[in-house]
Amino acid sequence: MKQFACGDVVPSCGRTFTAPTDDDILAAVAGHAHDDHGLSDIPASLIGQVRAAIRNA
Repeated sequence: MKQFACGDVVPSCGRTFTAPTDDDILAAVAGHAHDDHGLSDIPASLIGQVRAAIRNA
């Protein structure tokens, strides 16, 4: 399993995600970024930050 804490990239956010793969984490985070952070387009630099912060759970 993989885990990502949004607060590792957006310090004020307490949301965490757990999923079997990095791609599953990225899909969940994309929805969260849109719904909760108002991002309609996810910049490649942000995707890189998220990938770097994904850990084994």
